[in-house]
Amino acid sequence: MRNALTVLLAFAAGVLLATWWPGPPVMPSLVGHPAPAASASVDPDAALDSDADVDSWPGHAPTPEQVLYAQPRMMRDALAELSPRIPGKPNLYLLVFAGDGSEDVFRNEAAYAAQLFAQRFGATTHSLVLENNPASLTSRPLASWSNLETALEGLGKVMQPDQDILLLYLTSHGSEDHSLLVDMDPLPLDQLGASDLAGILAMHPFKWKVVVVNACYSGGFVPPLRGPGTLVLTAARADRSSFGCGSDSDITYFGKAWLVDALNHTDNFIDAFRQASGEISQWEKRDKLTPSEPQIDIGSGIAAQLALWRRGVTPGPTLPFKPATPAGSASVATPQ
Repeated sequence: MRNALTVLLAFAAGVLLATWWPGPPVMPSLVGHPAPAASASVDPDAALDSDADVDSWPGHAPTPEQVLYAQPRMMRDALAELSPRIPGKPNLYLLVFAGDGSEDVFRNEAAYAAQLFAQRFGATTHSLVLENNPASLTSRPLASWSNLETALEGLGKVMQPDQDILLLYLTSHGSEDHSLLVDMDPLPLDQLGASDLAGILAMHPFKWKVVVVNACYSGGFVPPLRGPGTLVLTAARADRSSFGCGSDSDITYFGKAWLVDALNHTDNFIDAFRQASGEISQWEKRDKLTPSEPQIDIGSGIAAQLALWRRGVTPGPTLPFKPATPAGSASVATPQ
């Protein structure tokens, strides 16, 4: 796997060789998971040396190199902070992945999801957030390919595979080639495509899964993710945009409809999706937008397992939505 930390260590080794060795240094090849084919290749040196990217890095934050070196420790800490599993009943493990660090809307959604599940669904629910945002570089692990794999590996060690349910909630911009934007400039992070995500999940023994992809064109994630024991929800069909992101938005259309408006009133994820789809359709009609048409795929057995989990849940009070950062100007219908 191409790991950003490996890139930096390789670069440092090259600098040392150039200083101490009379001949030209030979840079090691980078071997690992590929970025989606349609994605532009990333030059790590150029990414780290770009004046524009460095200028945009928050002045109060650790350096990009320090952030990368801190990731293994931050992942260990985040996994260690998971609340203890409640024995004798299915537990639900929420893993949130907020991929784009350039807009606060995704951070807002990630923070709210973790708070909502803790408050509404009680002790059998456990949350871990991976997030790209300048405001959380020292408090949340990065939303990166490597950290996603580490999180899933760690969850696999604490979950009861025959009973517990993984809920993976991904929120970011999506592209027409069905990949999610993973970005925290100037860090050279790999992008995440639909087949990439399916491949990562296939490496881990989660019998019961709910995968929510909140992005434009996210319906393209359904075919590689569908299967027994899996519920897939997406914010749009494979060839449509979804709405509500952008620097002026506090939360996406799908995030507001499914998380805020639906799950505050039901603990049934499928019913919540149907309610959210209807609400989104009304908003899009009002705003004269091309319908996003959110998608759902219900694999065999997952509805019954979710019902079994709900038997151990006494829903708590509703949680009003509040942005994790100060709200900007009025929200606009910007495609994801």
